[in-house]
This record gives sequence, C-alpha cells and structure tokens, in this order.
Amino acid sequence: MGAVSSGRVSRVTGPLVEVEQAGSAAMFDVVALGTAGLPGEVVAIRDGILTVQAYEYTGGLKPADSAVSLGEPLSARLGPGLLGGVFDGLLRPLDGAPAWLRPGVARDGAGAASWQFVPQAQRGQRVVAGEAVGTVAGPGPVAYRILVPPGIAGTVEQIAAAGEYAADATVATVDGAAVPLTTRWPVRVPRPYRERVAADAPLHTGQRALDLLFPIAKGSTAAVPGGFGTGKTMLLQQIAKWSDADVIVYIGCGERGNEMAEVVADLFALADPRTGGRLADRTVIIANTSNMPMMAREASVHTGTTVAEYFRDMGYDVVVIADSTSRWAEALREFASRSGALPAEEGFPADLASAIAAFYERAGAVVTLGGARGSVTVVGAVSPPGGDLTEPVTAQTQRFVRCLWTLDRDLAYARHYPAVSWSGSFSRDAAALATYHARHGDPEWARRRAQVMAQLAEADRLAALAELVGVGTLPGNERVTMLTGRLLREGVLQQSGLSGTDASCDPAKGAALVDAVMVVSERCRKLVDAGVPATVVEEVDFGPLLRAREVAGEPAEVAKHRDALLDTLQELT
Repeated sequence: MGAVSSGRVSRVTGPLVEVEQAGSAAMFDVVALGTAGLPGEVVAIRDGILTVQAYEYTGGLKPADSAVSLGEPLSARLGPGLLGGVFDGLLRPLDGAPAWLRPGVARDGAGAASWQFVPQAQRGQRVVAGEAVGTVAGPGPVAYRILVPPGIAGTVEQIAAAGEYAADATVATVDGAAVPLTTRWPVRVPRPYRERVAADAPLHTGQRALDLLFPIAKGSTAAVPGGFGTGKTMLLQQIAKWSDADVIVYIGCGERGNEMAEVVADLFALADPRTGGRLADRTVIIANTSNMPMMAREASVHTGTTVAEYFRDMGYDVVVIADSTSRWAEALREFASRSGALPAEEGFPADLASAIAAFYERAGAVVTLGGARGSVTVVGAVSPPGGDLTEPVTAQTQRFVRCLWTLDRDLAYARHYPAVSWSGSFSRDAAALATYHARHGDPEWARRRAQVMAQLAEADRLAALAELVGVGTLPGNERVTMLTGRLLREGVLQQSGLSGTDASCDPAKGAALVDAVMVVSERCRKLVDAGVPATVVEEVDFGPLLRAREVAGEPAEVAKHRDALLDTLQELT
C-alpha cells in the first residue's frame, strides 16, 4: 500500500463525491469515504479538488466527513478461498449480506479462514518468480499453487512446515522477501508472464455447432451477440459446464438481480462432469448486478480477468465468461457522461474501441514466469438493444475477437439450440486448429468443416429460391441438397442441453454424425441420379439418423443408425 493521505468531503451527488485537502492523492487511487470507509476511485483532479466515484451507495455520507486516500489503485486479493465463492465487483465475498448493505463492517474480504499449506520448496533451494513453493487444496480438483511473487527470485531462506495458516500468513522467505498465502494485484494492470505463445490447441466446448464449425483455441477470444431470448445465458452455462478448461470465472456484469441470482443458483446446482462433484468448486463467480453503482460495474470485468490471470500463472487453462459486455460498456458511457468526456456514437465514449480491445487483449496462451503453460480464454456476451448488430458495442467487439458466435432469433424461436447462425458467425482460429487436428489423428477435420459449411450455405440459398418458385420446381439434386441441409441442422447442429447424452458431445462423436449425414446424402443423390423421384426420397423416415445424436457411447453406435437408414434407402432401388 502506498502513502496514505487524508482530506474531507465537500460535496456528495449520488455516487459522485468531491474531496478537498487530500494531500498527495493521485489519479485512480482508492479513497475510503466517511466513517464507514466507503470505497471510491479518484477519476479527476482539478485545482486541488478530487472527483471520486464511489463503488457503493453513498447514503449517509455528508460534507465534512473524512476521506482517506489509500495511495494505491483498486486491487484484488488473490489467494485461497476464491474457488467456489461468489463475490462482488471488488472481489468481496457475498456469502452473507452484501458489503454495501452493511456499512461499517470490515470491507477487505480476507475472512478469518485458515488454509492447509503443503510445502514443495526446500530451504536453500533457488527459485524464480512464478515458481511454486507449496500448495493449498481447493474445494474440488483444482489446487492453489502458492507462487513466488513477480520481481522476486533467489534462495529460499525460510519455508513454513505443513499445517494451517491464516490467509495473510507468510509461508516462505526468498532473499528477505516474503511469500504470502494471499497477495494483492491492481485489477487494471495485466499480470506479467515470460512469453506469449500461439493459441493453437482447441478449447472443446462440447457444443457441436461451435467445435465443428466455429472452434475456439485455448487463449483466444469469442463474442456471443444475440437479442433477448436467443439463449446467450444458456449457451454460456453449457460452455462453463462442458468445456475442458480447468477453472471458470463467470462475471455477471450489470444483469438484473433476479436473473443473476438464478444464474448463481443454477451454477451451484450443476454437477461437474469431470469429478461428479459440484461445478462451482472450480468456478469463481463475480456477481455485479445492474443496481450497483456504475464504477463497481465498470471494475467487475477487470477484477474477473485479474482472477483468471492469477490461476493462469499457476499453469491452468481458464475461461472467462463475461455476461454481458454491453452492460459494462453502458457503465463506461455513464461514467463518460458524468466526467464530461466528449461523446461519440450513441453517447458511448470516444475510447470505447480501446477499452474493448484492452479487455480482450488480456486473453492469451502464455509461458508463465515459472515456466509453466497456462491460458486465459475470454468469451463475452453482447446484448445489442433490439437485436441490432450494427450498434457500437457489437460492431467494435467484432473487430477484436477471434471468434463470433452470432445467435439467430429465428433459430431460437424455432427451438433450435444452440441458435448459432452458420451464416453470421466466424472463427479466425479454424486454420490453426485444422493443423492441430491433423497432427492429432483427425486429418479430415478441415475438409469435413468446409463440406458442412458449403452444404449449409447452398441449402440456405435454395430455401430462399424455393420460397419464390416452390420446392416442386427444383431439380432433384437441389432438393437433395435442401434435404442434406435439414439433416445437418437437425441431426448435427441441434443439441439438447437437457439430455443426458446430448448436452455435450466429444469430437469423435461429432465427426461421426457429420460423416453419417454426408454418406446418407450421397446415397440419396445417387438414387435421384438413377431415376428415383426426389419426392420418394424425401418421404423416407430419416428418424434413425436424426436420433443418432442421442446415443451414448462410441462412434460405432452412430454407424449403426446410419447403416439402418442406408438399408432403408437401398430398398428404393
């Protein structure tokens, strides 16, 4: 903590507070306001007057109350106790009444818990920044690795014995520098790493529409734009549950309180498919609802990303899910209007693009300071007003993300889940991941993806034509193409989030489903070329193939459904 300086409150206007006689206070310093120590941030300094935006409700704060600058920017406590917890935008626990409803209580969030430390380093051992000196068991399969802080390296002079220690305890000393269980880090400052590496390994989400057509790499970025009711939250929850990440950081930024409470309850009720325990045991939830002050909403995404980098530095693959970045951008707009910044398009600040880019730039696959591999993958939901994908937040986000998973209203209202539009989405990671799949036993991945995309695009074109001239006027081969598009949509891309066997799909089964549809499609095309009327082919019961996605087990089970349908088609010759 930096130098502490004090002043007094001169004016209070909602969450905006003016402070005079604050001494050496600087921009972005955290200020404790009044006897309750309400936290705020210095956002402007002019003629010795500090403009402070409070992170909490300022009821009861009045002129002449004390204001103490803590001499440091907003920082988060990083240490044991994060996994399985629910926190506000300042990373304070929400296990009881929120801090802003209990003025005057301790606001640090450290808690009185003690943690079981197991040493790994030995006295006299040489260590570098980022190297683990011990571990603390988490509530689930993920253990906390207690790392040497950045900027410290040398010989271990002292190492604590195995046992229980308080959150602020020092468990090792390296060349006179303390290594504590819990550290603090400024949330708007990215944590350092040794080297950024190529994001070339896929993040398997378990959702076929994403893994087959619009894949994302570990350490990459994705945006999920979609209007109200298109299934953004449902898709994000499925990614949280089924993706092969080690840690999930779920940021509820600016959502309505009842919706956020439902999301938290759902996440705590989900079973972890890896361990059978609670999914929450490897999840950190930051709940920052729309009724919280604007600065707390603005800080929440930075806090969540800092938590993700903390686990990344331990060598874990982390997924950050931000729901939604539109509410965060609205907080930026509100702040800009209060601070007198020049408004740009639709009232958003002129630096909106820079703020969005800085957020997504904190994703990446890296070599940590300690030499381990870790990654942070950022998936941000975008909620465009009225479903307008040309509004500034959506338009600017598309510039900086590697993947765009656009949710289509028509698909959603037709109960097609996930409602990912194959014509309005893209993945810039596809080329790199095609190389990965080719090196890891699936050289046909790129060809299969290209084939599916081409079939869907052609089927959409013919469907638009058929609406004008009628399906019966189309040649037989084109009607087979439309049939293939339907089989791909209903038998491959559509997925039931409530099914025990279809909620998640591994890559082998997804590939088998695509290959089965394409084999059946080719057989239908040959039948039409041989003179069988397209109407006769269309009247065949394709149910066995469509139900193949519900089977559990190896791709051989999918092949049985395919072969049963091929036998039926053979009878048409």
